[in-house]
This record gives sequence, C-alpha cells and structure tokens, in this order.
Amino acid sequence: MNEATRIGWVRHGITEWNKRGIIQGVTDIPLSEEGLLQARLLADRLHSEPQKWNGVYCSDLQRAVQTGEILAERLGIPLIRDSRLRERSFGEAEGTTLAERLEKWGEDWRKLVPDQESDDSVRERGFAFVRELAEKQAGEAWLVVTHGSFLARMLQALCQGLNDSHLLNMSLTVLERRQDEWQSLLHNCTKHLTREEEASIHPLK
Repeated sequence: MNEATRIGWVRHGITEWNKRGIIQGVTDIPLSEEGLLQARLLADRLHSEPQKWNGVYCSDLQRAVQTGEILAERLGIPLIRDSRLRERSFGEAEGTTLAERLEKWGEDWRKLVPDQESDDSVRERGFAFVRELAEKQAGEAWLVVTHGSFLARMLQALCQGLNDSHLLNMSLTVLERRQDEWQSLLHNCTKHLTREEEASIHPLK
C-alpha cells in the first residue's frame, strides 16, 4: 500500500515587525532573535518525533528562508526555495501599524488597500505549488515554510472545516492527502514554544 503524501505547513518565526504589529507582505524583513530561537525549538521537536521529513520547501523571503535553513540543517534534509510560497503583497499597507491602517482605510482596510494581491491570485499560485508537490513527492512528507496570510488562504481552501483562528508564528499544521482530499492531522500547533499540548491538537497518526 502506497504511503500518503503529507505537508507540514510552518509559519515562519517571529520578526520585530510582527511584534510591533507592522504588516510585512513582500517587504523582506529578517527573523528577530526570538524568531531564530523559535525555529530552533521546532527543529528540535521535529528531530525528536518519529515522523521523518524528506525535505523543506520555503518562500524566498528571508524570514522564511532563515526558518527553513534551521529546520533543514537540524533534520539533515534538503532545502528548496520557491517564490510561489511568498507572502501576499499588501501594497500601500506594507510598513504600517494597525492604528495607521485604521486611520487611513477604516475597519474594512483589508478590502480597501490598493495594489494588494487578491485572494484568487494567492490561491492560484498556492494550488500550483501543491499540485506539483503532490505529483513530484507523492508518498513523501515535506515541510513547507511560508507566511500567515498566504497560509490562511491555502489551509481554508485545501481542508474544509479547519478552525480559522489566527495562525501563530512558528506554528505547525500537518495535512495528509487521502483519496485526492487533504485532511488535517495537526493544526496551528505551537507546543514546542509553550511546552504544553493544547487540548484541540490532534496528534500525528
């Protein structure tokens, strides 16, 4: 029996802009020292678990690359950069705080900011990546390091019924492909950061 294909979706570690509530988009911000530590904590967790990973794909933005490099080095697996995994462009909103966005565009700023990438565009490039991975790495398990807004759009599109709460920095979400459908094994899990298992997390089977 062929093994199922798994994707371990990882949101990159925290940055100074994340901590300050400044929207990043495609602005190329590095991880903070805390973010680097977060990546090492996830790497240690994955190294100690029975699930083995074949490799890491990551966005080409440096906060994702830095996260991916730490994971790949600790696990002794290859790292592949893919620009299709980069964050949504937020246009004029990039570099602004929430207070600044509310003042300029109001409560519906997400719909009103000009020059930002559409949900459809995000999903289109995301689906193209997932289809290629499922074909080339069928039956394998790959980590995919990407960004909050991109990841939220993709998870909701790939797997119905997932909790749509905010995806945390350095969270791990694992999907498995079964009979041409993606099913959730683990969602928005950060136990490697808190050292406490959340009640809503389903362990890998």
